[in-house]
Amino acid sequence: MPSPFDRRQFIGVAAGAAAFAGTVTAPWVRAESKSGRKYKAALIGSGWWGMNILRVAIEDGSINVVALCDVDADELEVSADEVDGMTGTLPNMYRDYREMLEKEELDIVIISTPDHWHALQGIACVEAGAHVFIEKPTGHTIGESRALVEAAGKADRVVQVGMHRRIAPHHLSGMKFLKEGGAGKIGMVRAFAHGGGGFEGPTPNEPVPGNLDWDLYCGPAPIRPFNRRIHPGGFRNFLDFANGTLGDWGVHWLDQILWWTDEKQPKRVYSTGGRPVRGPAILNEKEQTSDAPDHQVATYEFENFTAVWEHRRFAGNEAEKSRVGCYFYGEKGTFHMGWRDGWTFYPAKGGTPVHEDPTFDNEKDGHNVPPLWRDFIECIEDRSRRPVADAEIGHLATNMSLLGMISYKVGRSIEWDGENETIPGDKEAAALLTRDYRGPWEYPTV
Repeated sequence: MPSPFDRRQFIGVAAGAAAFAGTVTAPWVRAESKSGRKYKAALIGSGWWGMNILRVAIEDGSINVVALCDVDADELEVSADEVDGMTGTLPNMYRDYREMLEKEELDIVIISTPDHWHALQGIACVEAGAHVFIEKPTGHTIGESRALVEAAGKADRVVQVGMHRRIAPHHLSGMKFLKEGGAGKIGMVRAFAHGGGGFEGPTPNEPVPGNLDWDLYCGPAPIRPFNRRIHPGGFRNFLDFANGTLGDWGVHWLDQILWWTDEKQPKRVYSTGGRPVRGPAILNEKEQTSDAPDHQVATYEFENFTAVWEHRRFAGNEAEKSRVGCYFYGEKGTFHMGWRDGWTFYPAKGGTPVHEDPTFDNEKDGHNVPPLWRDFIECIEDRSRRPVADAEIGHLATNMSLLGMISYKVGRSIEWDGENETIPGDKEAAALLTRDYRGPWEYPTV
């Protein structure tokens, strides 16, 4: 648990917040690249977010983009044209990442595909000798995610997971405040993401567009009829391909809890939820809806505190004025780690709150990818350093979200043996640590 904190050592309440922020040294400021090397890089998944990461990497000056890969030929061509415009070089284009890895000698691969592909593609890339910048979560199932961690270690490749909140300035200073005991002993944490959505009627299925390799899109997952609600961009709420809001937003905010605590995993998890507002899940040859829960609550029991996740894809959070974030409830007061609203500490006995505004490298997106990328490059060049969001950190945060989904699916509390990554005494729940793959794809083994 965080060490005791002497409030007198902390600078004065409202004015002190700004001064305190200046005392936090960001790791990417300390690590200045001196090699000047340009790494041969490729992107798998050239949609909106993948291209966001690639633009950052190009602007960083650390890569030459030699290849792009996407199952959607239209996305691929548009992205390749953009890269050509930015760099003056048209990258080679591939539909199948396996062909790309066979033909290209790559130093770095960025992976920004639907969740069910992350581990399989990440493993293939590190085994091909590339360092990997991969989007969270690190797996669609816990077994996949663990296999990625082990493969990266065996190949001795650097893996950075796209959890940019690990390096954002207000998250760094907020964690310093918490770890030094600014809120006192913490007994409970509540993480959340709320708002958006409503009833969801079924959308007609359609023939697969000619530009899309739908069989390869689905890959190891079951084949569904093609539907525009899935692609482009809607896969996160289809459980064949992702794990809903808990597997998306939850990984970021549950990771904030793991960053704060010395405990690596919970010992017991219970989750419930459903689709009372969005309506029942529908899947047939004619039409379909998403099937992720429209709201969910997951309780994580640790040795020394309790954590709760909650989300709603309806009804915002206007009373608290914060749509996403974490509340840390301590003996000295309540600390809110937010996103676009920075962090705020509300003293238990009243008084002026302590607040720090957020800082973003890209205000439009509200993310801090550039310093995370720079940290990735510096860790490639200085192998004694550990990335701020390495494969193990990403794996443990992914576990939190996936354990909540397992409990939701079986409808009961589950025990978690984090040391061995097993669910003892519950064969049905334990079976969900992995899943069957559609042939010819093979589930990765540790």
